[in-house]
Amino acid sequence: MAYRTMAYREDRTAEKVGIAMVLVAAIAFGVGWVTRDDPAQKPPIVIAGGGFVYNYRVSEAFYGFTAVVAKPVSNGSLLVAEFEDPAGGPPMVVETRVNVRSNRYGMRSPRVEGVVAHKPYHVSIKLYDYSRTELLWSGERSYSARISDAIVPDKPLTVGPGYQLFPGPGAPSEPI
Repeated sequence: MAYRTMAYREDRTAEKVGIAMVLVAAIAFGVGWVTRDDPAQKPPIVIAGGGFVYNYRVSEAFYGFTAVVAKPVSNGSLLVAEFEDPAGGPPMVVETRVNVRSNRYGMRSPRVEGVVAHKPYHVSIKLYDYSRTELLWSGERSYSARISDAIVPDKPLTVGPGYQLFPGPGAPSEPI
């Protein structure tokens, strides 16, 4: 009696699925690597916004911006902003130290006068190391106001933390 040998076919479906999954993962990794944002190309500071602020209640106008630390900077680095003076004087310099407790820094000019509507005012922003010997990053921005500072009153309308009337000439003698 002759034994008949039957051809045995192995089921390799699991191997094929495994190889396909590895290939798909490799392709996805390759696409992700090619299209990624390289952290080394990012600036250490990103300017999130800025503009003019008119506080007519205390008779003040200023402008500024918000700086966000986008990648690690050494503790104690110095963030310096030079604001153009709308009245035509020398640039107004504001400095702050970067620390590990915060990643957002509001930089604002001192009180300004002579703001002209729709005229761009220049701000130079620089990041130095702790000893201010090495410039780590610099940037330039311009801000323009939509209205002039003519809306700001000559004297504050109120004084103190509440809305108490200004006790100057012309103020009523009796509380309202």
